[in-house]
Amino acid sequence: MPRANQKVRLNESCYDLSIKRIEYLFDTFDYVTVSFSGGKDSTVCLNLCLEVARKKNRLPLNVYTFDEECIPPETVEYMDRISDNPDIDFKWYCVPIVHRNACSRKHPYWNPWDSDKKDIWVRELPAKAITDFDGFERVGLDQLGMNMFPPTLGTVALVMGIRSQESITRHRMVAVKHGFGAFMSPFMTSSRVPGTLSQRSRTSKNITKAYPAYDWQTEDVWVAPKLYGWDYNHAYDVMQKAGIPLASQRCAPPFGEQPIRGLHQFKTCWPELWSKMTARVPGAATAARYARTELYGNQAAYTAPLPEGMTWEQWTLYLLSKLEPKSRSEASNAIFQCIKMHRKRSKNAMPDSVPDKLSGFCWRFLIVAAKVGGNKFDRITQQMANLALTERAKNGIFK
Repeated sequence: MPRANQKVRLNESCYDLSIKRIEYLFDTFDYVTVSFSGGKDSTVCLNLCLEVARKKNRLPLNVYTFDEECIPPETVEYMDRISDNPDIDFKWYCVPIVHRNACSRKHPYWNPWDSDKKDIWVRELPAKAITDFDGFERVGLDQLGMNMFPPTLGTVALVMGIRSQESITRHRMVAVKHGFGAFMSPFMTSSRVPGTLSQRSRTSKNITKAYPAYDWQTEDVWVAPKLYGWDYNHAYDVMQKAGIPLASQRCAPPFGEQPIRGLHQFKTCWPELWSKMTARVPGAATAARYARTELYGNQAAYTAPLPEGMTWEQWTLYLLSKLEPKSRSEASNAIFQCIKMHRKRSKNAMPDSVPDKLSGFCWRFLIVAAKVGGNKFDRITQQMANLALTERAKNGIFK
């Protein structure tokens, strides 16, 4: 039987359950901090944690954000209001962390607040910006845990606004129960638990990631600010006026593989910011126009018609042969990893167009790697694996 089960409805509200989870964090961990993006989910986590911190006399609440530079003005204003709250110790980091740029093969990464690019920054540094800290180097977000939360802080609970409704991948993250003393719950992952997300991200052993609002729905997230009088990011008001559906309204770095599908929204909602973003990040203008097509490995990559007389396998191998050597090598590695995952789950040969019932894979999905190319093949591997994961979920296989 798979360890990750179907969702179970309880007789308690998601609000009450979240409060209980956060109370457990404050009772169990030496240091509790909120990872804040300015988005709707981190807004929920911020306000719930603030409520519990007041009740338990643990103020000021520790909150931090990594400002990605290319963010709406309403997000900046919201963060500024949060930082003025005397009950919050707000750390506003503006550092040149490596970010993925899926807009361009020639420039697969970019660094917000890069001092070498100061002449084309989209905005000035915030007055409260922290531009450096001990041990910081130009690395990705996942590698900063040991520098930000050293063992001298004791055990650290890092609260993050992740909801299982957002994707099958996030559902999988919180669908397996881990043991933390007497509290068995899927809302925490720790490097002490083999094979979890935080272990793969190389976070320090004293850090546990917690997702106390993982079972909230989009409707819950929007009812709460109205019901409890919470402040929120008014960038969502702009998106609402532009006719963007609630489920598609996101405040996140817009240049990764998944977010670029909504990159065109910046042009509609914030035209002045958009003109600066196109000069700041290579390929942004092109990605905004074509990110929802097969050129960027979107769903059209595996739903587009085949050339006459070819199978998906033949078409994939042909496209691989047309890539330049480095991209061909990385795309081939991505396909090889997916074939290995398929063989672990199924004894059948890789199907051509209909996903295998046990593994969820087929050559029609693997063509994504050949059309997108490499840059960083593990990200492309994850994209294809997510397609297979969705197919397995349709068959009731969640592990």
